[in-house]
Amino acid sequence: MINVDVHQHLWTDSFVAALRARTEPPFLDGWTLHTAGEPPYEVSPADHDTARRAEQAVADGLGRALISLSSPLGVEWLPSAEARPLLDAYHEDAAELPRPFGAWAAAGVRDIDAGATAGYLDLGFAGLQLPANALADAAGYARCAPLLDLLQDRNLPLFVHPGPAADASLRPGWWPAMVPYVQQMHAAWFAFRTFGRPRHPQLRVCFALLAGLAPLHGERFAARAGAEAHRETDPNTFVETSSYGPRAVEAITRALGTPAIVQGSDRPYAEPPQTPGFGLGGAAAYAFRIANPRRLLTGEGGGGGGGTG
Repeated sequence: MINVDVHQHLWTDSFVAALRARTEPPFLDGWTLHTAGEPPYEVSPADHDTARRAEQAVADGLGRALISLSSPLGVEWLPSAEARPLLDAYHEDAAELPRPFGAWAAAGVRDIDAGATAGYLDLGFAGLQLPANALADAAGYARCAPLLDLLQDRNLPLFVHPGPAADASLRPGWWPAMVPYVQQMHAAWFAFRTFGRPRHPQLRVCFALLAGLAPLHGERFAARAGAEAHRETDPNTFVETSSYGPRAVEAITRALGTPAIVQGSDRPYAEPPQTPGFGLGGAAAYAFRIANPRRLLTGEGGGGGGGTG
């Protein structure tokens, strides 16, 4: 039995060097991060010290911690000639991370290259992460269909993570995390239900940050969509818990059922919960940390659960 955290971030040496080699966003000037949509951000080097983070993961009781590319940087949206050095650097080091780390692969979404993505997945990645703002409408699903077909064919999951924010330079530093990231996840949840699931019926998918709490809008959805809102539950759709606590997790659990929830912490930007089951008991802790991540990542372990409405 392995405790899993499906959502962490760790910048390796090659990826840091690739960011420092750039002069246009996204780039690093020393440890100051510059992106197109957010104010400069002072990165803590200790947050990206691999040995320290591995010790931290072990102290958290994790048998596996999945690292993902920081999609808000905007790497996936760069033209392929600019994105490829960053993507290569990320995958090169992420594939060699020590235990207990694993990683999600990443892919350019401006210029789709399913062949390059297949090559990254061949290195042993857990699945593929895509930015939520690439999967917010029918056009996005049409553009990304070759990547999603690849995942479905290989029986690998999709992880949907917030993408870059629009210009937030005149707003508080917390604004991107609280407004555009949440809005992107909300839109991605309903877009997947409408455009993604019909095209990719077997794809397992996990939405970061409880899908922006979109599942809590089920009653409003039912009032507007009628029978469409009462579609059968979807056991291959999951949400992860990063940055949320007992109140939100309990509400989402009531909306979707325990089998839809997986543990994600978003380290180093947020801490894992002090109570693994978010106060819902030992059975919930086992489901969130062990049983449900196993189903998400492998498709094994039984059905039950999830939902897209």
